[in-house]
Amino acid sequence: MRKRPTYDLCHTKGRPLKTLIIGGGLCGLALARLLDRSGADVQLVEAEGRFGGRILAGHHGGAAFDLGPAWFWPGQPRIADLIDQLGLTSFEQFATGDLMFEDATGQVHRGQGFASMEGSLRLQGGLTALVTALVNSLPQGCARLNAPVRSLDLLSDGIRATGVDGASFTADRVVLAVPPRLARTLTLSPALPVAAQAELGNIPTWMAGQAKVVAVYPTPFWREAGLSGDAMSRRGPLVEIHDASPAQGGPFALFGFVGVPPEARRDDTALRQSVVTQLTRLFGPKAANPEALFVKDWARAPHTAVAADLTPVHAHPTYGLPATLRDLWGGRLIVSGTETAPHFGGFLEGALEAAEAAAQTLARMDTPA
Repeated sequence: MRKRPTYDLCHTKGRPLKTLIIGGGLCGLALARLLDRSGADVQLVEAEGRFGGRILAGHHGGAAFDLGPAWFWPGQPRIADLIDQLGLTSFEQFATGDLMFEDATGQVHRGQGFASMEGSLRLQGGLTALVTALVNSLPQGCARLNAPVRSLDLLSDGIRATGVDGASFTADRVVLAVPPRLARTLTLSPALPVAAQAELGNIPTWMAGQAKVVAVYPTPFWREAGLSGDAMSRRGPLVEIHDASPAQGGPFALFGFVGVPPEARRDDTALRQSVVTQLTRLFGPKAANPEALFVKDWARAPHTAVAADLTPVHAHPTYGLPATLRDLWGGRLIVSGTETAPHFGGFLEGALEAAEAAAQTLARMDTPA
């Protein structure tokens, strides 16, 4: 068995690091795992104090409730394979019972519509269980938290990365496993071509304009009333609601997408009050007293969203890696992340698709002509 190396941020000892990955979300972690398993010299740095990027959970009563992406689907082979490799377990989204519909006046109607997430899959322990398993699969020191990068400089023998604390080190090549708009905030020398800079800014960050709410309860009273937990509303503030309970046992939860634009939801107290009022309209008086109420506004997450993301994406963009973002700095700088995936862009599967593509690009660079 290959001896697993131990790294720290400045482990280079006078020689360039092979590959630096900037961004510890699903794409960056999956890419680090792929490279490590191939025997490559790799270091991942994450700006925040946690791994996962847009994968985040609220914890209550021993359960984890997804505040970022929550679902994946049959027909997405990479995430199914990764979950199997890591010994994790998926389960189907609960969708048994009637759907509720709230019209623009606040009138509630039962049994209209269908469970839109029926057939989708969730992960036992929440998707943060996937993040934890990926981190644990890496060598000690391979991935580092609280290490934001400020600038990248192209040198004759590689790329120098400088952190906000002034520490710097060099790598043969760098993978930007962050949303393209966020990558644009780095100081690069030499600057990228104008067309490439514009393209980075034009690619919408999936989910960045959204806010999500999870209300946690001791019992699944909606199920007991013959409801699926699914609801659609034209009044809001939640426009779409689903059951977010664990696969087994409790506590139980309802999860909703906030339809109020980012600029109109700055008052967190008012938003929470209106959410509880709406859940009570839809599901009755037992919804009025959640044990916990988690709110995550991704438009306010500085390591996810930029000002352009204050305009939410209402339709799924056409993603992929544009030609202008290929072969940057002679191929040493690689743009990755779910927004670059051509088939599953914006999904968890897309993050893995992008990691796979980056690994293949790096492998080609290491193959003699």
